[in-house]
Amino acid sequence: MKVGLEKSYPMPGSPDVVWRLLQNIEGVAECMPGAKITERLDDTHFKGTISVKVGPASMAFKGNIEVMGLDEAQRTLRLVGKGSDSTGTSGASLDLTARVEPGATADSSNLIGKSEVSMSGKAAAFGGRMMGTVADQILNQFAGNFAKQVSAMVAQAAAAPATAALAAANTPTAPAPAANDLPDEPANEIKALALLWAIIREWFRGLFRRKPA
Repeated sequence: MKVGLEKSYPMPGSPDVVWRLLQNIEGVAECMPGAKITERLDDTHFKGTISVKVGPASMAFKGNIEVMGLDEAQRTLRLVGKGSDSTGTSGASLDLTARVEPGATADSSNLIGKSEVSMSGKAAAFGGRMMGTVADQILNQFAGNFAKQVSAMVAQAAAAPATAALAAANTPTAPAPAANDLPDEPANEIKALALLWAIIREWFRGLFRRKPA
């Protein structure tokens, strides 16, 4: 049984900000209700788990996630996840494409999500209508959690200049050195030597001017 869904969600951040967050696969997984990345194999392969509740039944799937495509120019990410439950009686796969588009203003954007979920075994017995409702709720919760991450990142970026300015203002400046601590300037050294030489010269002159007794 397959369930397809495509929706658009407004994001409180520019396309660049949203795209930067979307590339963080671990962060994206944290926004998905019941999902968790348990191991990072490399830049495009991950292991994880996801728990889903359909009606009175709860299912826990364990499987693999692979990044199939990452298009910087189009700001598009495609993920494929496959897994099965602990009993091996149910299986699921997810093909997700997420795209970031500009919003109505420069500091806003839209996150377009297109997913196709396939269920097999006991999980497929719940029917397409119920699975469609569950998929819609999960996608809505994911978008809400992701929007919170975007808001937090925007707020952090806005606060960074003010924090830096405040830190600079609170940094104590080194006290001016006391007059006795200042090194003598070369001019002062020359003047002192000239004065000393003048005293010695006058002393010798006085010595030779003395008349013998």
